[in-house]
Amino acid sequence: MGKYVKKNISFDSINSFELNASNFIIDLANNSIKEKGFFSIVLCGGGTPKNIYSMLKQMDTDWTKWNIFFGDERCLPINDKDRNSFMAKEAFLDHVAIPTDQIFYMDAELGNIRAAKNYNKLLLDKGDFDLVLLGFGEDGHTASLFPGHNFTNDEDTIAVTNAPKPPSERVSLTPKRLSRANVVLFLITGTNKQTALNRWRDENDLPPSLIKPKKELVIFTFGLS
Repeated sequence: MGKYVKKNISFDSINSFELNASNFIIDLANNSIKEKGFFSIVLCGGGTPKNIYSMLKQMDTDWTKWNIFFGDERCLPINDKDRNSFMAKEAFLDHVAIPTDQIFYMDAELGNIRAAKNYNKLLLDKGDFDLVLLGFGEDGHTASLFPGHNFTNDEDTIAVTNAPKPPSERVSLTPKRLSRANVVLFLITGTNKQTALNRWRDENDLPPSLIKPKKELVIFTFGLS
C-alpha cells in the first residue's frame, strides 16, 4: 500500500467542525461523481456525525449516484433507536433520493456471525470506497474495533463479541477493508478523548493505527488539542 497523506485539522466551535465536515463530504462526493459517475461512502455511528448527516441532506449533489455502506452495526432489532442505521436513516437517509438498492445495511438483527458472513459476501463485488467516515471512542476504539481485542484482518467484515460497550455483539468492517478507501475521515469531539488521541499519536497500538487509506487520512477534531 502506498504512502498516504495525514492531515490533522482542529476547529474552535462545534458548528465549524460540523459545517466543514459536511462540506468536505459533499465536495468529495461531487468530485467523485464528476470523475467516475458515482460516489461510495462508509458511514459511522455514534452521536458525533448526527448533525453532520442532517446538514448533508440540505446540500447540492446528485443523490442518485451515491452508494452507502456502514462501518459497523450493533446487533439489535432492526428498528432499535440505538442502531447506527436508525440514526443515519432518521438524520439523513430517509430525506434524500438515494435509491434503496444503493444503501447497503448490515443485517445485524440476524446475529453477528450471520450478518458478518452476509456483508462479506456483499462486499465481494464492491470496489474500494471513496470515503470512510470513522468515529473515535474515549478508549481508542473505532468502528467496533476495540483495543485489546483479537480480531482477524483476513476478512472484510467480522463478528464482534464481548464488546466493552453494550451491546456486546456487533458487526464491523476490518482495518483491511476500511483501508480500501481513497480517503478516511475521523470525526472526533470531546475532551474525554484526549488521552486516547495522544496514545494513538504516540504509540500506534490502537485499532485506528491499522487503518491506512490509499490517499488521505484526515482527522477533524473539536475540543481537543
